[in-house]
Amino acid sequence: MRIGMALNYSGGFKETVAELADYERAGLDIVFVAEAYSFDAVSQLGYIAAKTERLEIASGILPIYSRTPTLLAMTAAGLDYVSDGRFTLGLGASGPQVIEGFHGVPYTAPLARTREVIEICRKVWRRERVEHAGRHYTVPLPPDQGTGLGKALKLINHPVRPRIPIVLAAIGPKNVELAAELAEGWEPIFYVPEKAGEVWGASLAAGAAKRDPELGPLDVIAQASLAIGDDVAGLLELGRPMAALYIGGMGAKGKNFYNDLARRYGYEKEAEQIQDLYLRGEKDAAAALVPAELLEKMSLIGSEGFVRDRVQALRESGVTTLNVTPFGRTHEDRMRLIEKIKDIAG
Repeated sequence: MRIGMALNYSGGFKETVAELADYERAGLDIVFVAEAYSFDAVSQLGYIAAKTERLEIASGILPIYSRTPTLLAMTAAGLDYVSDGRFTLGLGASGPQVIEGFHGVPYTAPLARTREVIEICRKVWRRERVEHAGRHYTVPLPPDQGTGLGKALKLINHPVRPRIPIVLAAIGPKNVELAAELAEGWEPIFYVPEKAGEVWGASLAAGAAKRDPELGPLDVIAQASLAIGDDVAGLLELGRPMAALYIGGMGAKGKNFYNDLARRYGYEKEAEQIQDLYLRGEKDAAAALVPAELLEKMSLIGSEGFVRDRVQALRESGVTTLNVTPFGRTHEDRMRLIEKIKDIAG
């Protein structure tokens, strides 16, 4: 099981990256950089590539709507080049609030667009002339839609790898099925191993039935906060604000994918109450209603025995990459946590 870590995109980036070399020595395998509507992830990934030697780097995630498919492919090829083949392209649809509210682009047909983006990216990396006539992307642009001067081109440079790994962030049934069919990896959020089969099993099986064997086994990337000790249970409370933000505030009524997931986990009443409170601006009250059981089951916070049991549950549910957020007072504490979880995960 690989050990990954997500970098915080809200500030202190250079300071965090300065510590990455230590995490790399401690056994960290891959680092994910989010984008959301903060600084772009690409410049930061290039910076990390220059500051590390072995560590894999991944976008976690780049939205499919904010760049053309060929630009996504070019960017991935460039990051793979400067990192000597260490880059993974994490893609996702994000949500309508960000895509329409920040980028000013209609949030339409996320599944079909994702499929076409992947097809175009892989064509670019194989250095084929990019000719694509899809429902949502047409390359080159037809003469009647532009100057008529567009022609099919292929990437000038030779990529380090003809197929850069793609990870899809997905939690909806059809999105998960698409990930299992087309991507090298799948990254859900709020992963509870005991519920994974019930919630996503059918979608994963349907996608796997159409999967090209050349893609290899699906890399399942689960996220979890990490703290090991007999006196760390109180740290679970730190997860309440983020859980409330996603379950309550990441989308309007009927358009919140994370709220839907909480309901599918069996927390229908709580999900509805959290959303109502959050959308009214009562964020603290919403956070207080996040079920303690949910916080515990999607974390690695507890005694060493508890953490070992949770890692085993994650492994048995199919997780192959464990993306942790280490909670420690000092950099040295966080390094020890990476060392420990690397040892536990084997």
